Amino acid sequence: MNDDVRNIVLGLVAAGISAALGWVARTYLWRRRLRRKQAFFGLPDNSECLLVVNRDPATSEPAVHRFDVFALLELSALVKDCGANVQVVTQDTAQQGFGERTEFCVGGPASNRRMMAHMAAMLPGVRVNVDAEPGPDRGAFQIGSERHRLEAGVTEYVLLARLTAAQRRDARPVFLFCGQRAITNQAATRYLARNHERLHRKHGNNSFVLLLKVVNSQAYGPDVVELVADVTRAAQTPLPAQAVSTRASHRAS
Repeated sequence: MNDDVRNIVLGLVAAGISAALGWVARTYLWRRRLRRKQAFFGLPDNSECLLVVNRDPATSEPAVHRFDVFALLELSALVKDCGANVQVVTQDTAQQGFGERTEFCVGGPASNRRMMAHMAAMLPGVRVNVDAEPGPDRGAFQIGSERHRLEAGVTEYVLLARLTAAQRRDARPVFLFCGQRAITNQAATRYLARNHERLHRKHGNNSFVLLLKVVNSQAYGPDVVELVADVTRAAQTPLPAQAVSTRASHRAS
C-alpha cells in the first residue's frame, strides 16, 4: 500500500469516526432534551394523559369553540412528541382525582366544571367573574388584590398553570389553561408549546401559575402574548374573607 492509498484510507476512517461521534452526540442531546420534556409534562414513554374539553358557553347544544379545538390540537402535538397517549374527555365526564395521569384542562370555570374544581382545590386566591349580565367586570380575573378586566379583542388575560399534588413526589401534573375567551386558551397552549424549555429551566418540575396577556387578538389572533407576572404565591394564598364576593356568579370556586 503506497502513501497515497494509506492517506485516503486514513481520511475515510477519520471521517467515519467523526460522523459516528457526531451522531452519538446528537442522539444523546436529543434524548436528554426529550427526557427533560417528558419530565416537565409528566409524560414518559407510552404513558396516558387526559385532555379535558370544555363546552362553548355561547351555544345551548354541547359544542366546543373552534379556538378551543385549535388549543387541543396544540396539546395533542406536545403529547405525541413525548411518545405518550391521550384520552379526550368532556368537562362533565372527567370524574376522577388528579396526580395519577397528566391532565390538560382547557377553558374557564363558566364553561368547564373540571376547571372550577381544580381552582377551588389548588388556586384559592383566584376568582373569575362569570356573571352572564353585561358589565365592566364581566370575565374579570381577581388574583389576590389585583383585578384584570377583559377588553374583548384588545386586551385579554389567561392563566397558565402547572400544578402538582404537594404531598406526592411522583404525582403527575395538571396543566390549566383558564382564559377570558376561547382564543386566549389557544394563546396559552401555544405559549406553553413555544416556551416549555425555558419554563422548565426556571421552575423545574415545581408548580407555577402565570398570568398572560393576549394583545390585540382581533388583529393578531393568539400569537402576540406577553407575560404579565408570575402569580403563583397570590393564586395559592386564600383571599381574605372580605375580598370574596358573596355573589355565586362571581366565584370560580
